[in-house]
Amino acid sequence: MPFNAVFSWLIGKRQSRIDEYRDFPIESQKKVFGFLLTHVEKTEFGRSHALNCIDSVEKFQQKIPLQDYGTLKSWIDRTIKGEENLLWPEKTTWFAKSSGTTADRIKILPITKDSLFENHYANGKDLLAQYYTNLPNRKLYNSKHLIIGGSGEVITNSEGIFIGDLSAIIINHLPWWTELRRSPKKEIALLSNWEEKLEKMAIAVIEENICIIAGVPSWTSLLLKKVLEISGKKTIIEVWPNLELYIHGGMNFAPYAVTFNKLIGSHINYVESYNSSEGYFGLQDQLETKDLLLLTDSQVFYEFIPMSEFDGLASKKVITLEQVNVNEEYALVISTSSGLWRYIIGDTLRFTSVFPFRFIVTGRISHFINAFGEKLIVEHAESAITATCRALQCSMRDFTVAPKFNSENSTGCHEWIIEFEEEPKDIENFKITLDLELKKANADYDSKRFESLNIDFPSFHFVPAGTFQSWLKNIGKLGGQHKVPRLMNNRTILEQILLLIS
Repeated sequence: MPFNAVFSWLIGKRQSRIDEYRDFPIESQKKVFGFLLTHVEKTEFGRSHALNCIDSVEKFQQKIPLQDYGTLKSWIDRTIKGEENLLWPEKTTWFAKSSGTTADRIKILPITKDSLFENHYANGKDLLAQYYTNLPNRKLYNSKHLIIGGSGEVITNSEGIFIGDLSAIIINHLPWWTELRRSPKKEIALLSNWEEKLEKMAIAVIEENICIIAGVPSWTSLLLKKVLEISGKKTIIEVWPNLELYIHGGMNFAPYAVTFNKLIGSHINYVESYNSSEGYFGLQDQLETKDLLLLTDSQVFYEFIPMSEFDGLASKKVITLEQVNVNEEYALVISTSSGLWRYIIGDTLRFTSVFPFRFIVTGRISHFINAFGEKLIVEHAESAITATCRALQCSMRDFTVAPKFNSENSTGCHEWIIEFEEEPKDIENFKITLDLELKKANADYDSKRFESLNIDFPSFHFVPAGTFQSWLKNIGKLGGQHKVPRLMNNRTILEQILLLIS
């Protein structure tokens, strides 16, 4: 078809840009730093930090302390009220409600024209361009693209300021040639009631020729099940025989791989992106590995805090890209064209290679368990449960873990709540295997589990289907981009869920 030939040619022209920032990442970061510096000098934030005479990253770091949402909130609040040139030299009219995780407070983050078009949109196009390079002669533009976004609820204030989910901002400003192929229609895609949206979306897309699906794994799987339920088909490939690509992000896909393979019923390609309300930072540029390429020419300047020395806003050691090491965990710090300056985003990552710089997201700085000195992070828990499910041929929908303290003696344990997609045949073997896999993933856990001297055998609750969905609904965060925190060092969320099921 001519449409697909034109689309392939246009999207393919972006490959030279991708090659440039992959092969020359340090040079790309220097260019981005210079671009951001010339813009921040024109803002009230820049003037208040005396940034008009900055000529190096070192001076930039000296002038601007590390920031988080709390320190930038007053600037953002003033921008929402219509003040201009505060964090970025323009009037910012779009703000994204950050879904984050349910344990985090809601953040309202600025989205400027620069960040929307030169970061979010640009990197979405780069992902497709790289896909076409890896697998030539694709025909993606001949078919429809199913985009599973978050809530479409939008607030517009008297100043014409738009506040809503990032996906609502993106969908509302898509170019016509993209909107032509997106499914379902806006009035369904932007519904704020997830349960209503799920039903209507499934009905609307069943008869479409879908070739791409994009969305968070946990919610995408629910939609696919609804499509099968309504269509009466056994697998998704029977509904959409031309389906070839699932673009996912927002959470580790590995624990959901078995579920998706079973739902889809045929081989398709899976590609990951690292896109959040704060920015688009990484994409999977190789089909054979899941590591993400750091996007070094996307109006984002990166800094990194070694987690071994992390102390929040008081962290002393903050390094730039050329100083990072492979296999060391870092907290990510960003400065962007949305007006976030030296902002600790809350995610942690680990580089798997340098030149090119590829990485995996390992978790959140607030999502860990260290109640007994075990230093358990999300990556360990997800790795262990994925290996356990694979070994025992079962699959899970969601889980969360918190410490459990024994008041009678000093020994405590980890308390798990797990909702299965497909239950294991031997539940006791599942418990034992998961404990063993945790020991493999985390040497500190292994040593402290020795003869149960410091950490006892885990405690488990296996809950009915829909439990986590009910909890999310209870706290007003059902659907879209909202995610269940995997690990918490306190018991607040775990107790809420236990109370619900009791």
